[in-house]
Amino acid sequence: MRSAPAAVLLLAAWSAGAQLAAPAEVRPDVLIRGVTMEVIATLKHDAAAGQPTDVVRLVETKILPLFDFRHMTRIAVARNWRLASPEQQAALVVQFRTLLVRTYSSALSTYRDEEIEYKPMRFAPAETDVLVRSAVRRRGAETLTLDYDMESTEAGWKVYDVKIAGVSLVIAYREAFAAAVRAGGIDGLIKQLSDKNGQNESAPRWADPQTRLAPVLMLSLVRGRL
Repeated sequence: MRSAPAAVLLLAAWSAGAQLAAPAEVRPDVLIRGVTMEVIATLKHDAAAGQPTDVVRLVETKILPLFDFRHMTRIAVARNWRLASPEQQAALVVQFRTLLVRTYSSALSTYRDEEIEYKPMRFAPAETDVLVRSAVRRRGAETLTLDYDMESTEAGWKVYDVKIAGVSLVIAYREAFAAAVRAGGIDGLIKQLSDKNGQNESAPRWADPQTRLAPVLMLSLVRGRL
């Protein structure tokens, strides 16, 4: 019984040591900048080597871990989210994620050395919801603003919306999603998303017809259709 206090002290010491050894959470702006630089470095390396980039794998391993797709889907589906069962919500997240994977991959393959500038960010340690602002300088075109809404989660900082020239990527899907629910309910929306993801089109049409996602976390805006 006398060994119990010693064991408790040992456990406390181990816990304190583990906390000291744990890396500090990366600032959201530093996180976005670091991932973007890593993706760009991969694209440039492959281009210099004359080999194609596996953009789907690059998106899956480097870009998508930054995003909270459940939060994004909930925003896009809006009030209809509450009408969905847990199983339907899970299916919506999977389909929306697949939709964005294909869109990001298509856009990423068009990257052409755009210069990205990150704006200074005032960040208090207690903040849990921040806006990371950046600007993309494009040859022969006006500078484009690209902002990330990010929240602090148990898994670290995650993106839950992207604003391209002030236009929310997630909210841009709401009208089409709402129309699909009105026509066929939640299952109808899931089916339409599934059918769209199963097609071999180069890009889906679920967002504002005047915008298209751009390379490397939507780095630039081009006229066309999603």
